[in-house]
Amino acid sequence: MKKYIGSIVCAAVILLSACKKDDYKNDGGPSNPYVDMTTYDFLKSKPQFDSLVKIIDHAGLKDAVNSDVTFFATTNYSITGYVTAKKNQKAVETGNENFEFGIDDIPTKELADSMKTYMFKGKINRDVITVSGKIYPTLLTTPPAGVSYLIKFRRAFDYSQFVDYVDYVSYVKVVGTRDDREPEPDKIPESQKDRSIDCQTSGIITKTGIVHVIDGRHRLFFNAQPLGN
Repeated sequence: MKKYIGSIVCAAVILLSACKKDDYKNDGGPSNPYVDMTTYDFLKSKPQFDSLVKIIDHAGLKDAVNSDVTFFATTNYSITGYVTAKKNQKAVETGNENFEFGIDDIPTKELADSMKTYMFKGKINRDVITVSGKIYPTLLTTPPAGVSYLIKFRRAFDYSQFVDYVDYVSYVKVVGTRDDREPEPDKIPESQKDRSIDCQTSGIITKTGIVHVIDGRHRLFFNAQPLGN
C-alpha cells in the first residue's frame, strides 16, 4: 500500500511542480515523457534553454544533438556562471574590465569539445540506469587523461513518509578512480575528487534521443574559475 500511495503522491508532485517557474523541475521524470520534436527543436522551444541553444549553434553541434544520443542539457543558470567566469579570466589577462563578452566570444572548438562531454551515444534512459552506475563514453573521442563520465542513480529518501525512495539521475565527472570505490574517500585531495550533479528532470524522450535536464546549480563543465567582482 505504501508504494501505491507513493505513486499517487509522486504524480501530484510532478503536476504541482509543472505549475512553478521551472516547468521541468521534478523528482522522477515528466508525467508524459514523449515529445514530438527533435532534441534541438525541443530545447529551442523552451526559454530556459536559450543560452544552451546559442552554444549549440555557435559550436556547430545541431546535427550531433539531433543524432541518436542521450543529452544532459544545462539551463541558462548553468551557463551564466560559466560565461561570467570566462569574462573574468579575460579581464585578468588583459587588465581591462570594461568590455562586452558573451558566448560568441568563447572559441568554437573549446565549446564544441566540452559540450560533447554531455552527449552519450544511444539512449540511456531510466530503465537502464542503476544505483551502482556505469562509465559511458561521451562523444568527445579524446577526453582529458584520467577523466571519464559516470551515469548513475542517487537514491534518496526525501519522501520517505510516502514512498520507499526516489532515484535521481546523476551525471558524474570521474577524476582518476571512482570516489565511491575508494576505501577512504574522505582522504581524496579536493583537486582529485569526482564532480557530481543530479538531474532536475530525467527521461524526456524526443524524436531523436533522450534528454536529462541537469540541476541549474551546476556550472557548465564543472567550471570553478572565480567570477570576479
